[in-house]
Amino acid sequence: MTMLDDILTLPDQLRWGIGLDAQPVRSSGPIVILGMGGSAMAASVATLAASPRAPIVVHRGYGLPPWAADSGAAVIAVSYSGNTEEVLSGVDAAISDRLPLAAVASGGRLEEIARERTLPYVEVPGGIQPRAAVGYQAAAVAATLGAAGQIADVDRALGEAADVLDVLLDSGRGGAVVLGRDIADGLAGRTAVIYGGKGIGSTAAYRWKTQINENAKRPAFSGTIPEMNHNELEGWRPDASGGFGVIYLRDEGDHPAIARRLDLSGTVLSGAVERVGEVRSAGTGPLARFFSLSVVGDVASVAMAEEAGIDSTEVETLEEFKVMLAKGTP
Repeated sequence: MTMLDDILTLPDQLRWGIGLDAQPVRSSGPIVILGMGGSAMAASVATLAASPRAPIVVHRGYGLPPWAADSGAAVIAVSYSGNTEEVLSGVDAAISDRLPLAAVASGGRLEEIARERTLPYVEVPGGIQPRAAVGYQAAAVAATLGAAGQIADVDRALGEAADVLDVLLDSGRGGAVVLGRDIADGLAGRTAVIYGGKGIGSTAAYRWKTQINENAKRPAFSGTIPEMNHNELEGWRPDASGGFGVIYLRDEGDHPAIARRLDLSGTVLSGAVERVGEVRSAGTGPLARFFSLSVVGDVASVAMAEEAGIDSTEVETLEEFKVMLAKGTP
């Protein structure tokens, strides 16, 4: 299968999670979700749907946050392969600190630990690149958070997101595919910078960035409104902005002040950098709105790879780096 084929399975990935019988993990205090790369992205997506009684933090790194043990945090470890070094180090810390622990993986060492310790565990289908399994992993984390009482009506949220994607993708003929390819054309010879409002928009913008990095093998950058209005905006001067293209992600749930800031940011940048495109969210719930924004970037990243004659599936640099780490190469 190609990466585009994987993207077209996203509605089915989300529907896979409907009715998922996830076991609850105690969550009277904060929840720390461990993840890296595509797994951390899926965790971040799932948290968009949460109405937590306590903080939920996605931890991208080794071990646990320094406050986790004292706060009695519950820990959810997410690793598509089940062998992510940073995640496993956090699992070891959680076990040492006797913290409640749950896991999401397709196998590997994380599954072994979950089975050995009879931990709450959701096994996701394996066999594809972690970034392409964002639907499976987001559904699994959402189900785990739902079982902990942090997300209401997970099945409805997943079903709406899948339905919205069905329309936007339409077996490769939908509006998201057309728009994604148009934006890829506009980014020819340019470095993408993607902006979205704090929350759904900025999470989707980061997904765009990482998809362009991994699929198109090109640098890309993302930023968050309103934060960029306090620093990054000053750097967009005509004499320093050549070679960039900006995409704006607009969420229907954006706070009115953020919507206005996006408008004004576009006005300020209009004389300094090429405006390549704008994407507006569809749907009602946060999962539907996120995926309606992110899927356009998924398609754009693959189209950019196709135009460059690049295999979007392979990640040779990342694999080589893992080998270097394993060998202890400086």
